[in-house]
Amino acid sequence: MKAIKKILLGASLAAVVSCGDSAQCGTAADNGGNAVIETIMARRSIRKYKPGTVDRETMTRILECGINAPNGQNKQSWEVRVVDNPETMEEIKQMMAAAYPADDAKRVTGCFRGAPVMVFIARDLSYDFSAYDCGLMAENMMLSATSLGVGSICLGSPVRFINDSEARTPVYGKLGFSPGYELALCVGFGYADEAPDAKPRDRSKYKFVD
Repeated sequence: MKAIKKILLGASLAAVVSCGDSAQCGTAADNGGNAVIETIMARRSIRKYKPGTVDRETMTRILECGINAPNGQNKQSWEVRVVDNPETMEEIKQMMAAAYPADDAKRVTGCFRGAPVMVFIARDLSYDFSAYDCGLMAENMMLSATSLGVGSICLGSPVRFINDSEARTPVYGKLGFSPGYELALCVGFGYADEAPDAKPRDRSKYKFVD
């Protein structure tokens, strides 16, 4: 309960960050002072980070929020590996670069967007709802990170670069995924060095059915 109260307090502090597009995000009054809604509306994908990592105590809180995400039949059909050591991250990048032609290496190794902490989420291939579980987990992590003043970005390119190449075996070996698990998402974390505006949302995508 104490941890939850701290997260909600952090969410309230995060709300002071400008939403960037009040028409899309609404004002604090529009949100009724609701810390959860304000955090959702304040969250942005960050592609530029300040130097330095996120301490493990903070990341543990974020991970705890992640594993408390709803998931099918409570199977918790995910495995999570956190890389916050620059040397380890560089080793993984070099494994990836070695699997591609030299002229593609920079594009491949740059796919992590410079996030100082990278979370690799793998799904259980034996459970057909596992990919959804992993997505729900990632969202919990990113929202809790926002409430704690930590920026984040959800990435698909590293998944393609790793899963569809010779990098798969060495990277999986380094991360220590169990047999039967496949990399599904990568989520980067760090302290934001930018404040991007909100992008427009298409409200025609949702409808009430009578």
